Amino acid sequence: MTLNDFDERYIKILMSWFDRKNTLLSWSGPNFRFPFTRETFEQDLLTDKMASYVLCNENAEVVGFGQYYNRLSRCHLSRLVISPKHRGIGLAKTLIELLCLEGTQRLNSTGYSLFVLANNESAITAYTKLGFKITDYPGQIDIPNCLYMTKG
Repeated sequence: MTLNDFDERYIKILMSWFDRKNTLLSWSGPNFRFPFTRETFEQDLLTDKMASYVLCNENAEVVGFGQYYNRLSRCHLSRLVISPKHRGIGLAKTLIELLCLEGTQRLNSTGYSLFVLANNESAITAYTKLGFKITDYPGQIDIPNCLYMTKG
């Protein structure tokens, strides 16, 4: 598995993973437009503001996507997703570990954080297995039913 810089050639692949509004908003947060076009998807993805990567398998097939940025002096993971046809085989762990390694080096941080919706039980389970813990956020989270998880 390799973590590669995201570029526009991956937009269409990523768009194909989201065919319902609730699935998209659960992944992206409330400011993503739906239905989307290639142009609005690219704009809303904010790749110009966040480090963005794709996870590729040994066949160079895109199997995951994730972003990170500095939030409260932590490497904050964002918009983590595994291709629908590759879920359930441990790729989320690989994606998160590679993003944390990359983010730690680039941001010079030692801790990690992420937001997750409280009803996304499979994601919470995956993050907990990787050592993330639900933590009080030092402020208000503008997304209803959203949890803040940290590690380190």
